[in-house]
Amino acid sequence: MSGALILSVPRDSAALSVGAEEVADAIAAEAGRRGVALDMMRTGSRGMFWLEPLVEVVRDGVRHAFGPVTAADVPGLFDAGFGDAHPLALGPTEVIPYLAEQERLTFVRCGITDPLSVADYRAHGGFAGLEKALALEPAAICDEVKDSGLRGRGGAGFPTGIKWRTVLEAPGDLKFICCNADEGDSGTFADRMIMEGDPFLLIEGMTIAALAVGAAEGFVYIRSEYPHAVATMREAIRLAEAEGWLGADMHGSGRSFHLEVRVGAGAYICGEETSMLESLEGRRGEVRPKPPLPALEGLFGKPTVVNNVLSLCAVPVILERGAAFYRDFGVGHSRGTQPFQLAGNIKRGGLVEKAFGISLHDLVYRFGGGTASGRPVKAVQAGGPLGAYLPESLFHLPKDYEAFAAEEAMVGHGGLVVFDDTADMAAQARFAMEFCAIESCGKCTPCRIGSTRGVEVIDRIRAGTDVDGNMALLDDLCTLMADGSLCAMGGLTPMPVRSALKHFPEDFHRPRQAAPAAE
Repeated sequence: MSGALILSVPRDSAALSVGAEEVADAIAAEAGRRGVALDMMRTGSRGMFWLEPLVEVVRDGVRHAFGPVTAADVPGLFDAGFGDAHPLALGPTEVIPYLAEQERLTFVRCGITDPLSVADYRAHGGFAGLEKALALEPAAICDEVKDSGLRGRGGAGFPTGIKWRTVLEAPGDLKFICCNADEGDSGTFADRMIMEGDPFLLIEGMTIAALAVGAAEGFVYIRSEYPHAVATMREAIRLAEAEGWLGADMHGSGRSFHLEVRVGAGAYICGEETSMLESLEGRRGEVRPKPPLPALEGLFGKPTVVNNVLSLCAVPVILERGAAFYRDFGVGHSRGTQPFQLAGNIKRGGLVEKAFGISLHDLVYRFGGGTASGRPVKAVQAGGPLGAYLPESLFHLPKDYEAFAAEEAMVGHGGLVVFDDTADMAAQARFAMEFCAIESCGKCTPCRIGSTRGVEVIDRIRAGTDVDGNMALLDDLCTLMADGSLCAMGGLTPMPVRSALKHFPEDFHRPRQAAPAAE
């Protein structure tokens, strides 16, 4: 090798968990021993988690990937000159099919830029959307977002532009922007990835939202299980303020917006918007009755925009390139792209950003490569722990809000958890009820008590006790929870239970030993 060795190693939590820090240290030490000049950047992850730690080396202006790399592999990589003949060589990163076949709008910079460099963010198109927003009237920003067809990426799918317009038109001397980054769904990690890998994008999206509705203050509510995301967001906010993209008189515009990070205490229920607002106000995370909607009476009783990370991070490209550009992606009433997250028993787990309309089959097989175990796929749970278990006969379904709703399923936050043919779907149905019993805020009886009774009923079914009678009782209980719960926590818990009953009834008719009673 001649000249400086230019490479990147991820600092994303997923990469760190499998040894990225040790790899970075080994590269620095080996370069020192060999007298090789080293220019190493720590980036976010590209989202190909089965290849982490992924090391990228720049040759002739092109990034070449190697992975998964361990510290023990580093001397051999130097011996091979980080060339394509090395066994871990994957070729130019951008042509790896997993990446090349995506449509990255939100995650276009993840794994490429230094997450904490404003200059790098700007060099890759950052803040272009905000610059355009600064020249627009608030109503025009709301209209642009509405015309793009952007719907809430947190799971509800409500049109984002309509929510913003409601807050804009609501009377109030003070308004807030709240980003719900309490990402708690099983198999999801997109929020964490963007906060750790491209935090200025979230800052830009929230600032555009503030300009659109007339808010001067905002909060990013991050779950406590994400310490790296918390630290990265706090530092990014400090840097953005220093560069004039946050704070008072942003870039001489006369507009001001202040942003803070607040850390949750690990309650799943705080993923629900009103519970999050309660927590932000210093109270126990409990669901508020609606109405009033947070858009009218939200944080501290003031009009409040509450959006998920991915919703806000989709906004900068809409403002930069126009509503029509974004709307050209997707199908039906599901416009733009969605970062789908592949997890569970999957060969190639990671993040896939594709336009709405891609099939479950393509996500599981074309991108995911089938199961990690090599056994047949039995089911995929789509939309988090309260989402439906879908059999392979439904893998033709396009990822589309309405198409999934027609099959009593939901897109949710884009998470997909794969199960092979050894999975017991009756046990998974029990897990859904138990999860609700543990995570319920306890405010309403259908959720608090219904989920506890649900566990007991499923245990009796699995033990072979009066199966028909208990199946009828379980169906009644699901109806009560769906119709009577105060929020989606109890209201959606029947979805995975009913999908397991519908698509995998044989798993409920095999007598098993009852689960042990709690001590």
